Amino acid sequence: MRIGVSQRHISFIESARARPSRSLLVDWLLALDVPPKTRDRALLLAGFAPGSSDTQADQHPDALEPARGALRQLLMAHEPLPAYVIDAHWNLVDLNQGGRWLASLLMPGIADTVEPNNINLLELMMAPDGILTKSKNLSEVGPALLAHVRDDANAVPALQPRAAALAEFLRSRAVEEVSSAPWFQRSAPSLVSRFETPLGELAFLSVFTTFGTPQDIDRESLRVEYMFPANPETQRVLGQLAGSAVKHSAEVTAAPDQAEESKRLPLSRMRALRARTE
Repeated sequence: MRIGVSQRHISFIESARARPSRSLLVDWLLALDVPPKTRDRALLLAGFAPGSSDTQADQHPDALEPARGALRQLLMAHEPLPAYVIDAHWNLVDLNQGGRWLASLLMPGIADTVEPNNINLLELMMAPDGILTKSKNLSEVGPALLAHVRDDANAVPALQPRAAALAEFLRSRAVEEVSSAPWFQRSAPSLVSRFETPLGELAFLSVFTTFGTPQDIDRESLRVEYMFPANPETQRVLGQLAGSAVKHSAEVTAAPDQAEESKRLPLSRMRALRARTE
């Protein structure tokens, strides 16, 4: 009904008794919210020219710099709360100082090595001492995360091995709902995660947003995860973190020659804050 075609005609196409026209196939793919790159792949398989072959970013590597600059501003505006930018493969593209602080808190052993474009967020979650091992509500978070990753894997086939690895990881942690987790995600784009940390239990509401428009293939693949405190204790800890950042900013303003040193604020100051809180 949404694409104005009879059920009979749809049935004929699905059973290979009829071939769709290019316009019908495009309408069909759009009605199913199929990502642009997958639409192009489907058009090629059906013998039609893709809607957008080489993207602007593929032809001009600097084409996405304005978008990356805008995302950097969004990350900075979210301080001291954690925020991350990931691509369609869940590779870490960028993160703010709040994100580094949370990584340091959850994974002290590898936090110093967490650099954009050098790590995959899913692998970071599933590492032997990874983020998910600190989760206190894995039975709630795990199936929702798996459905999210499986949904992404439908559009990005290269993600399927990681989706399978995540399912196996959750099974190893006795998460019973794994087998029933769907291969598509239609729930609200937010999730509350609770972690056991040296500062006690911290809870975060994670909200995922997509950058750009559905027609912009490369920008569509960039997503931002914003994390917000989900309980009073987390709010208190982040309030202390914010106070420390404001104090440091005032010190740098009073002593401009320390501006270069301020760029190295993150982990040393944040670890000091963690030690004081403990």
